[in-house]
Amino acid sequence: MSFQHLRDADGRPAWSGVLPGRPEPYVLRRGEGEHANLFGDLFTLLVSGDETEGQFGVFTSTCPSGELIPTHSHAGTHEVFHVLDGAVRLFLADRDGRHRTHLLRAGGFGFVPAGLPHAYRVEEAAQLLGVVTGGFERFPQAMGTPTDDLGEQPPFVPEVPRLLAAARALDVELMPQFRWDVTGDEEGR
Repeated sequence: MSFQHLRDADGRPAWSGVLPGRPEPYVLRRGEGEHANLFGDLFTLLVSGDETEGQFGVFTSTCPSGELIPTHSHAGTHEVFHVLDGAVRLFLADRDGRHRTHLLRAGGFGFVPAGLPHAYRVEEAAQLLGVVTGGFERFPQAMGTPTDDLGEQPPFVPEVPRLLAAARALDVELMPQFRWDVTGDEEGR
C-alpha cells in the first residue's frame, strides 16, 4: 500500500493512524510511516515515543545536497545519526569545548549526547536514520508540515514564530551566533 498523494475525507494525511500509538508489535513497508517536510528534507517517523513508552523515537530523513541544519542543542535529548546513503558532515562540540567535524559516508555513525552543540551539512544527497530520546522525534511535524507526497517537493520553511514555538516546546536551543573553530577535518570512522 502506498500513501503517496492520499488524504482522507477530513483532509488529514493518509498516514494518520499508521503507527499504533501504544506499545504493540507492528511492521511498516517501504515508504510507510508518518511523513513531514521541513526545509528541504522529507522525514518519515517509524517509531514514536508513544510506541516505546517515551524511551526513544526512530525516523529517516531524505536530504538534498547542501542542506544545512544550523547549530543547536537540546538539553534533554540524545541524538543518533546513521548515514544510510550519501555523505553528511557532522559538527560536534564536546564537554571540554573542543570542536570537531566528521564527514560521514554511507555506514557512518555519530552520537550527540543531550545538551551538546551540534550541526550538520549534507555534502551529497543523503538518507539518514535518526534515533532520539522519546518525544523529540516529532520535531519535523512540529516545525514542518505533514505530507503524503514522497517525491521531491518544494522546501517548507516555517515562519519564525512557528519555528521558535516548536523549539521552545521541544527544549531546543537555537545557537545562531555559535562559530565552529575547527582546525582539522576528520573522516568519519
